[in-house]
Amino acid sequence: MAQLDIVIPKEQIVILPPGLDKSAALDRLVDAMAGNPVITDGAAFRRAVFEREAVMSTGIGNGVAVPHVRIAEVTVPTLGLAVSAEGVDFQALDNRPAHILVLFATPVGSEKTYLAMLAKVMLVLRNRNLYASLLSCHTPEEVHAVLNR
Repeated sequence: MAQLDIVIPKEQIVILPPGLDKSAALDRLVDAMAGNPVITDGAAFRRAVFEREAVMSTGIGNGVAVPHVRIAEVTVPTLGLAVSAEGVDFQALDNRPAHILVLFATPVGSEKTYLAMLAKVMLVLRNRNLYASLLSCHTPEEVHAVLNR
């Protein structure tokens, strides 16, 4: 997200097909991120994402979900982003499906970094024009281009 000085690698952007539930959507996003060398153990990363989501849903409303983990198997903060035109039920407080999923993977002890990244991402996603542009994307390359305008 150029406006934020936060880089989401193109390989960590996913366009979700219709009909996915929360678990399948998270699986796709975790798969896209697990190959990043800053994630030293893909299996531990996957486990942590699903364990965290089981504690409490990360659907925050307004069509956004922000799953997140802070684990030792992440050496540098990284983000993944998924776009679902149909939406995915993340049991958000407003009962609306999530169309934009931003998965935060951060190292243990990086609470301030995570909170700063979350604040920046949420500020950008409040821009409804940008949000609509993301929903109209059909490829990760299109999403990447929108984020880097």
